[in-house]
Amino acid sequence: MIRDITIGQYLSGTSFMHKLDARVKIVCTFAYIITIFLCKNFWSLGLMVAFAALMTLLSRVPVRMLLRSLRPVAFILLFTAVLNLFYTKTGSVLFQWKFLILTDKGLYTAVFMAVRILSLVSVSALLTYTTTPTALTDGIEKLLSPLKLIKVPVHSLAMMMTLALRFIPTLIEEIDRIMSAQKARGADLETGGFIQRAKALLPVLIPLFVSAFRRAYELAFAMECRCYRGGEGRTRMKQMKLGVRDAVTAVCFVLLIAGVVLLGRFFPAVI
Repeated sequence: MIRDITIGQYLSGTSFMHKLDARVKIVCTFAYIITIFLCKNFWSLGLMVAFAALMTLLSRVPVRMLLRSLRPVAFILLFTAVLNLFYTKTGSVLFQWKFLILTDKGLYTAVFMAVRILSLVSVSALLTYTTTPTALTDGIEKLLSPLKLIKVPVHSLAMMMTLALRFIPTLIEEIDRIMSAQKARGADLETGGFIQRAKALLPVLIPLFVSAFRRAYELAFAMECRCYRGGEGRTRMKQMKLGVRDAVTAVCFVLLIAGVVLLGRFFPAVI
């Protein structure tokens, strides 16, 4: 399960999605997340899923990588689906056993929520798969630049967010390495009750914290050696410029939002 967490990883490529401006990808990702919560029927949700599939094709990200990014949320997905499946009491009864009641509306809601979560995770993963950490930092800093007027350290915030995202795969690899080393020494990390498992994780957490602080110190030392002084006076080798593909993508997202709103008005809501 630890190895299946792929958030924060970047896959090098020259696809349409890779060449998009980082600012456009960040804004469109947040717009997609907000818009998918406006979907109230399967027609609008189907439009969002089709758009996510199109972005996946344009990114040329292997499907197996997207499937790996979905595995860590499998429990949340299953829990949400079961909760909506039996929590909804309205609609025609399809199955009933004691206090468990399954209705057609509950079934629709469970499928709807499951597809919504899968779409959210997939689109969010595409952002990190197709955007380098440097581009993410510059994009976040550019988008938050108006906050500089109220003395907000925008560059520092963008740098911290990007570094945190970047080091997720590194920490995951470190956890897997420590767990493998502990198992080789005879540690039992997978059996027993909740309390026993929690106690068994202590030999994993302590080396992990030591390793994380050591990496943070080494990174800070390396940045100081390179005369890093924050965003003030900082220059960039690659300047961010909006192009035709960025404008086309923005227009497509505007049309997508308009389509979701129209489909929500002309078709009955499921949830």
